[in-house]
Amino acid sequence: MNNYLFVNTEFFFLLVIPFGLLIWYVFKNKKNTSEIIFSNLDSLQQTKTIKNQLRHVPHIFKILAILLLIIALARPQSSTNWEESTTEGIDIILSMDISGSMLAEDLKPNRLEASKNVAMDFISKRRNDRVGLVIFSGESFTQCPLTTDHNVLVNLFKDVKSGMVEDGTAIGMGLATAVNRLKDSDAISKVIILLTDGVNNKGVVAPFTAAEIAKKFGIRVYTIGVGTEGYAPYPFQTPFGIQYQDVEVQIDEETLQNIATVTDGKYFRATNNSKLKEIYKDIDKLEKSKIEVTEFHKRSEEFTKFAIPALILLIFGFILEKTYLKQII
Repeated sequence: MNNYLFVNTEFFFLLVIPFGLLIWYVFKNKKNTSEIIFSNLDSLQQTKTIKNQLRHVPHIFKILAILLLIIALARPQSSTNWEESTTEGIDIILSMDISGSMLAEDLKPNRLEASKNVAMDFISKRRNDRVGLVIFSGESFTQCPLTTDHNVLVNLFKDVKSGMVEDGTAIGMGLATAVNRLKDSDAISKVIILLTDGVNNKGVVAPFTAAEIAKKFGIRVYTIGVGTEGYAPYPFQTPFGIQYQDVEVQIDEETLQNIATVTDGKYFRATNNSKLKEIYKDIDKLEKSKIEVTEFHKRSEEFTKFAIPALILLIFGFILEKTYLKQII
């Protein structure tokens, strides 16, 4: 009974009924005994039969059935899987560029895969943080909203690839979508990590406008420019297979620096894999805020565990009373 929560506890007042019936039955049977004065009892000797010993069973069944029905009316529910805890963490949205230029191979195996691998490693170390994922190129959308279930987030991260949306580089849209995911957060620290390798050339929201909105909601933006200095090898599909050509690296560092400055964040340049890892280590030093985490399973109605045995007891008691233990008055 310690594992149950009762919704209608007022029905426990009815427990006086089965206890009252038990007391009444005991006194009733005492009064029904009689004495016979006879000079010789030898002819009246009786042996105790099974029927005689079981004569009280139907009444006991009825009392137990009433007791179980009262417990069923109190609506017992299982509540063993409820847990509440408080943990430390921040709210982070990763906003990642997946445009075609992210396939350049100045980072290994390419910019996109290197960025994904470092980000997933970062996520695995931030166990107490809520993290979400926004991806953008010519358009932007939320791949995963804020969650503490990092296994789901990592699986969605693995599915990210270039070409999922229209090509281009809509930095403002990528930032605006991330801001939309964080604006209602109650966390003290709200952070966006925006990673791109290009210049804003698409979208209806200007990067600086999105940065001003982020500032209004108290969101810090860490911007990362990915790409080596000068030229980078880029794979082109040709009739003769994949051919590589050196393409000039063009990153709008001024815009990324302005976004970081306006939102009290930082701008980083990742020219190789190790630099990218160092950037995420710096971000790992951010302050933390408390997040309430509640885990629970749905409460289950358990009244049938009491109602069904009560019904069985009533049926068996009735059958015994009307057949094997039937009394002729």
